[in-house]
Amino acid sequence: MLSRGGRRRYDDDTPEAPAPPKPRAVRRPVADHPNHERWLVSYADFITLLFAVFTMMYALSALDAKKFASMAESMQRAFSGQPAAAPLAAGTLAINDMKNPPVAADKVAGGLVSLRQVRAQLEQTLSKAIGANQVSLEMDHRGLVISIREAGSFAVSSADLSGNAQAILDEIGRALVAIANSVRVEGHTDAVPIHTERFASNWELSTARATVVVRFLIERAGIQPQRFSAAGYAEFMPRIAGSSPDARARNRRVDLIVLSPPTQAAEEPVAAVKSPPTH
Repeated sequence: MLSRGGRRRYDDDTPEAPAPPKPRAVRRPVADHPNHERWLVSYADFITLLFAVFTMMYALSALDAKKFASMAESMQRAFSGQPAAAPLAAGTLAINDMKNPPVAADKVAGGLVSLRQVRAQLEQTLSKAIGANQVSLEMDHRGLVISIREAGSFAVSSADLSGNAQAILDEIGRALVAIANSVRVEGHTDAVPIHTERFASNWELSTARATVVVRFLIERAGIQPQRFSAAGYAEFMPRIAGSSPDARARNRRVDLIVLSPPTQAAEEPVAAVKSPPTH
């Protein structure tokens, strides 16, 4: 009914009108966003593979020098027809340390000759030149190093052998002809630059001196040419540091390195001679 004010009035017993139902919330589907971190899986696999590759390369490069030297000596014995060495006792090294480098054992008419025997022979025959500091002998990891100083052997900026140098090389040749080791001849100069009509730099001078020594030993001592190699190092492999006159004099030299079997097997190339084709 209507009240006096014109408003609709409900009696107490009249039920209120029900409230309209609330609209249900509609859940919108969540859009799939792209995963920008998928690349981490491939990156992690790549890093793992890269680590494995470098680990394998390091393992391959870390050679055991003792085992390599023992293998090289065994191969040399096998190819030369020598009997195999007796097995080493437990705890015995296959090669000596740096103070006692490996020596050669080459069979010649007089028996087994080692580099130490060659050194002892040269110390006796070249005693005068050694006493005059013209020649020095020492053993290192390469083998026996016979060092001939420039003073009294070559004229300044020259590759011509003096009479004194020829006498020294005659004694060296007689000792080397009795063994079969390879010999590397190295020419060295000091750091004073040169430029002559014949030699444009110390490179040419050091190389020429090395080849002159090689040719002399081949022609005079009759050593087989295939046993030799020649190298020139100019001033870049000094024996001692410094620019004093004494240091420069000691650095001007020709070194003859009688290679030990392990050094020869590791450094010297093997001649690959192809047999002629057969018809």
